[in-house]
Amino acid sequence: MECPHCKTQYEREILLKHLMVCPDCGCHLRMDVSERIAYLADKDTFEELDPTLRTMNPIQMAGYEEKISAAEAKTSINEAVVTGKCKIEGRDALLGVMSFDFLGGSMGSVVGEKISRLMLKGAAERIPVIIYATSGGARMQEGLFSLMQMAKTSSAAAELDDKGVPLFLMLCDPTTGGVTASFAMLGDVIAAEPHALIGFAGPRVIEGTIHQQLPEGFQRAEFQLKKGFVDCIVPRIEQKHFFAVMIDAHMNPPFGKERK
Repeated sequence: MECPHCKTQYEREILLKHLMVCPDCGCHLRMDVSERIAYLADKDTFEELDPTLRTMNPIQMAGYEEKISAAEAKTSINEAVVTGKCKIEGRDALLGVMSFDFLGGSMGSVVGEKISRLMLKGAAERIPVIIYATSGGARMQEGLFSLMQMAKTSSAAAELDDKGVPLFLMLCDPTTGGVTASFAMLGDVIAAEPHALIGFAGPRVIEGTIHQQLPEGFQRAEFQLKKGFVDCIVPRIEQKHFFAVMIDAHMNPPFGKERK
């Protein structure tokens, strides 16, 4: 495999030992869902939720079933998000991990449903929710049904907030479109991986609209941190402990203050 930043060639096994981070330049390469879960969840604690939910073809888009089948074969998962319950350094957590390799991580009806169910379960059982977001936005093959997921996931995030249960987001490369415009910006803590592309419309679309050249690094995580769009940037090697600390801070607040 080749690092997209420094162009150094590596065996995949070497990159996996470094959590898909280039040992030479620190570039964070995209990571499979199973690899993220294996790193984040304590060993043998991850229990998948809603594994049988399957995508239909609500507006009878030609060729959509074939695209879904090809994505399943490519990724070995049946949708662009995998959700489940696990422990992170001994703390209970609900985890959702999106896959950009599955139709660009696009949010259709099943993705929205699984993420909403995850957050509503967190609200009902008072378990913190962690979502790794990576997406090109709403899934065009489902038309209005995909756009409805923005409202549905936002409503579920509001339910978490109402119950005083924290929602933590990790924005990965890229996080754009309708996912950014909905639940991905509604976390109690919004973290990002180094150099991740984060925004609504892509840089080329924006440049074509405003007819101006954008500043270097525009929409990258470091730029968004300076502008207050994200709260922090967390290297991959630190993310597991980071979430353990965040869970402790939000579920066991100081001075005896009780959450709702």
